[in-house]
Amino acid sequence: KAMICIREASLGPNFGMKGGAAGGGYAQVVPMEDMNLHFTGDFHAITSAHALLSAMIDNHVYWGNDAEIDTRRIVWRRVVDMNDRSLRQITSSLGGVANGFAREDGFDITVASEVMAILCLASDLKDLEDRLGSMIVAYRRDRSPVFCRDIKAEGAMTVLLKDAMQPNLVQTLENNPAFVHGGPFANIAHGCNSVIATKTALKLADYVVTEAGFGADLGAEKFMNIKCRKAGIAPSAVVIVATVRAMKMNGGVAKADLGAENVDAVKAGCPNLGRHIENVKSFGVPVVVAINHFVTDTDAEVQAVKDFVAENGAEAVLSRHWELGSEGSADLARKVVETIEKGEANFKPIYPDEMSLFEKIETIAKKIYRADEVIADKKIRDQLKSWEEQGYGNLPVCMAKTQYSFSTDPTQRGAPTGHSVPVREVRLSAGAGFVVVVCGEIMTMPGLP
Repeated sequence: KAMICIREASLGPNFGMKGGAAGGGYAQVVPMEDMNLHFTGDFHAITSAHALLSAMIDNHVYWGNDAEIDTRRIVWRRVVDMNDRSLRQITSSLGGVANGFAREDGFDITVASEVMAILCLASDLKDLEDRLGSMIVAYRRDRSPVFCRDIKAEGAMTVLLKDAMQPNLVQTLENNPAFVHGGPFANIAHGCNSVIATKTALKLADYVVTEAGFGADLGAEKFMNIKCRKAGIAPSAVVIVATVRAMKMNGGVAKADLGAENVDAVKAGCPNLGRHIENVKSFGVPVVVAINHFVTDTDAEVQAVKDFVAENGAEAVLSRHWELGSEGSADLARKVVETIEKGEANFKPIYPDEMSLFEKIETIAKKIYRADEVIADKKIRDQLKSWEEQGYGNLPVCMAKTQYSFSTDPTQRGAPTGHSVPVREVRLSAGAGFVVVVCGEIMTMPGLP
């Protein structure tokens, strides 16, 4: 018995660059159009809970500010589940005394909200409420933190999230049960479905297949270092999904020319896949590569990927699930089961809890991205140090980085080395239990194409 656990779709990518999140062809979770739009309203509940806290912070200041919030240091931004670049940086509370104290503000997309991360990492309603209460919303003039529980918002927020906490049960086109729950992006958030859904599925099925977003340098790294660490779970095997088109693109082919056969470009792009294989193996988990088949792929191109993967100590299996459904991925399924039954998995995150925050950032940058250095100015280093002094040093880090490259430059394809990782800002998600590290030109509120 097998079951899948995937993330819910955000309206942002649906109307933006990425499209829906229910699969495609004969490998699809249904009802696809409902899932890709409002589904069961989980994201609206998260947006409302987040908005309630935003309103309560400004209301607290309006009615006398007992918590002594420094309005210049409110770190709780607003959210909306839509790509709206004009809201990234705004001024709120204009219009005089009745509307409160004017201040700078801004919006992120709902999936980047700490409330989303908490919903996906909480083990039950009580844990959810505790984590919400631990979120830092602002700082006082003496730089001491003001928590959500100081505003007394966590109880009401939990009530708004009580139904959203339940995993949503749907099915694939071939009637496999599927949990679709939670949806943090993997480039700006931690990129995994909820712990509750995954753990429930583990009780119900023999095999649980789950996913983590974007490249394995983002999704897999966060799945292992954040989700597995926090939930106390360990993967038995990892399937890295590759396409011939992606190999060509990493080999320097322009998007418009990806349909034409080009075995040399496939070979030139394969080192990108090789690095992902190496990275995932460094967590002590065996790897199978699935070649997600496109009609334009030629036999020679597919063979080039298979040969490369074999040289890198793994096996690549052609998977034609889009075209043929389960029949097209049966070989892949058998290979995964065979890999799991060898019992070789010895999972371990790549850094310990007690390592300093900056060293954790460096470990990911050097081991996973193959960077030479992390560039962070004194202000950022001091901020990390002060969080360590406040007792947050044992948290994992959540890297916010482009999904298009191992580096922070989206145009650097393949397997670049010798690059630097610039850290633009760091944000403490004390409730979710990680530090967000914003690298390069990454946006927590995307725009529309």
